[in-house]
Amino acid sequence: MSKRNWALIGATFVSIIYGATFTVAKDVMPIYVAPFGLILIRVLGASILFWIISIFGPNEKIALSDFPRIMAAAFFGVAFNQLTFFKGLSYTSPISASVLMVTAPIIVLILSAIIIKEKIEFKKVLGIIIGLTGATILILYGKSIHNNSNAGFGNFLVFLNAFSYGVYLILIKKLITKYDALSFIKWIYTFGLLYVIPFGYEEFSQIEWQTIPTTIYFKIGYLVFFTTFLAYLINLMAMRHLKPTTLSVFIYLQPLFATLFAISLEKDELNPVKLISAVLIFIGVYLVTQKKRTPTL
Repeated sequence: MSKRNWALIGATFVSIIYGATFTVAKDVMPIYVAPFGLILIRVLGASILFWIISIFGPNEKIALSDFPRIMAAAFFGVAFNQLTFFKGLSYTSPISASVLMVTAPIIVLILSAIIIKEKIEFKKVLGIIIGLTGATILILYGKSIHNNSNAGFGNFLVFLNAFSYGVYLILIKKLITKYDALSFIKWIYTFGLLYVIPFGYEEFSQIEWQTIPTTIYFKIGYLVFFTTFLAYLINLMAMRHLKPTTLSVFIYLQPLFATLFAISLEKDELNPVKLISAVLIFIGVYLVTQKKRTPTL
């Protein structure tokens, strides 16, 4: 199997992790841990794990000229990204948040064309439109809609999260082609931790650890190890072989896997709307991930 196919499998696995994350996170916050406090736990835990695993990685020295890019990636990919999403999610409905999150591939496509001059092929545009249509159908008609007085502000925060993720994918592309992922991811999370501490420390200090059930501790562990540590690591490795626009389109799979996860726990049921949405999502991902064929003579 080619490295690109392995990268596509890795990106799919990340979508599965994120698909389960929403249900897991809602069990943790805000009852046991407030949003910013949970983010501080995630970033702190992942930082420690990345520094530990870097011991087994290559001994590469990061050029000082690349640290501004690392600091920017830490801001957009760790701090601003997570802070806006979890805070926005606490205000808006899951449906609205999901709709806004799938705008990330469109943002990445536009940023890629502007910043790194990536050519926009008609097939990719068509794939994004089809995938977005499938995701929108799934999250609009696959579950009920609930209103919230602060939904407008929450939606704005989630949109900022999608934009931030798009900027992060563009920034990180140059680093991942220059260094091994383990050489700089620890620095991204270290700077991200410094950014997050001022926002999350108060809510972190208010956590009543003795009242948290064992099952919630396991779910916090899932958010730290799988959602934060493993997902970020796999995404970085996948970016060696995938364009930012290709990688970002896997966000379309998250509503699908989130639905499958809910069904497996008997919290949802399968219906024609979800089946049709799944077909459209997979068609969109297929079109966007196909490499342009070079004509042969």
